[in-house]
Amino acid sequence: MSALTDIAAVKALLARHGFHFSKAMGQNFLINPSVCPRMAEACGAREDTGVLEIGPGIGVLTEQLALRAGRVVAVELDRRLLPVLAETLAPYPQVNIVSGDVLKLDLRRLIEEQFGGMPVSVCANLPYYITSPIVMKLLEERLPVDSLTVMVQKEAAQRLCARPGTREAGAVTLAVQYYAEAQILFPVSRGSFLPAPHVDSAVIRLTVRRTPPCTVRDEALLFRLIRAGFEQRRKTLLNSLSSVGRDREHIRQALHEAALPENARAEELTLTQFAALADRLGEG
Repeated sequence: MSALTDIAAVKALLARHGFHFSKAMGQNFLINPSVCPRMAEACGAREDTGVLEIGPGIGVLTEQLALRAGRVVAVELDRRLLPVLAETLAPYPQVNIVSGDVLKLDLRRLIEEQFGGMPVSVCANLPYYITSPIVMKLLEERLPVDSLTVMVQKEAAQRLCARPGTREAGAVTLAVQYYAEAQILFPVSRGSFLPAPHVDSAVIRLTVRRTPPCTVRDEALLFRLIRAGFEQRRKTLLNSLSSVGRDREHIRQALHEAALPENARAEELTLTQFAALADRLGEG
């Protein structure tokens, strides 16, 4: 068992560096020794591949990735953790820690500079409060990565991996489906962390699609429709889509041409049906 999952060792490490947890950054460090090896295996890390990690914390997942991958690059926002990581990851020269905000970094350039063309996957324990923005940035920028294996809050996992038409599905569900195939891999209990959060987690894998599952002429309009529809999901699309700059009659006609009923709601549509509606609305 790694010392990085031993509670006494972790507390001593943090005390040595004068580190205190930040609630604002959603810091919960994994102490369950079985989770990170499973994540590292699930992401497909091998000697000829690279892994991009986001929010390494004290390096417990980073260490497991380094034992398998040829190159690991971890982006850490909290500069207080840099000396901690310098200590815990000293035995692994294939690891590079990048100080910065993943939401602001040029990730395409980072990947090109750090991995030299090798196959790359993402593996991370994501902060709960910015899970969706990080996932969508990674997908929308169409980065040269094969998959995302990430731990998220259990409810977020269910939403990201939901089937369209179910209660768990939302705008982010369809957005993720457009870019990737989503799968829940295994649950992680709240007791697996220090300090323990108030919710359980789950590890999911998003396998990046090479081509979207449907065609649409205007991707931006498609996602505006999806967001508008789910922002007022109890309303019919006829009533909720006025925010996309189309009048009611135009929306009614587009629904008819897309073979959708006038009382259709966002949660009832598949991604393909949304794409058909976007194409009809885009014609006017």
